[in-house]
Amino acid sequence: MVERIALYPGTFDPITNGHIDIITRAARLVDRLIIGVALNAGKGPIFSLDERVALVEAEIRPVAGKAGIIVEVRPFSSLLTQYAREVGARMIIRGLRAVSDFDYECQMTGMNYRLDPTIETVFLMASEHHQFISSRFVKDIAAFGGDITSFVPKHTAETVMAKLKKGEA
Repeated sequence: MVERIALYPGTFDPITNGHIDIITRAARLVDRLIIGVALNAGKGPIFSLDERVALVEAEIRPVAGKAGIIVEVRPFSSLLTQYAREVGARMIIRGLRAVSDFDYECQMTGMNYRLDPTIETVFLMASEHHQFISSRFVKDIAAFGGDITSFVPKHTAETVMAKLKKGEA
């Protein structure tokens, strides 16, 4: 039997409870899950690529242990389909929060299919209590001193607030 490898890509700046939810649920569908942390400098991340990889690794460690599968975190800076081929993924996992996400994701899926029709995109709807969470909103709330502890894991919240306090973001 061929190993089912999936890629869950994102900027993860920072990783949210919504991301963790999708990762946890995706891990039940595959034999190996690769979390691809995208360079994506165009989004103006507050964390460097290495910092984001380290945060994701720290936060998904418990998920990987419970899932009983291999969950890896890797940085990437290429086309998504190219990277999926490089890591042997035949499935791209994408999380959907709302109709607005669907429009963008539908276009992206079409383009990815044209680039490589052997790679399928699988959408997982965000759980109801995570549908409104986005990394952008988390950063905005944190920048104004708001409480982000219900949107991100504890370690991530502490790291975000420490970075903002130092003025590094």
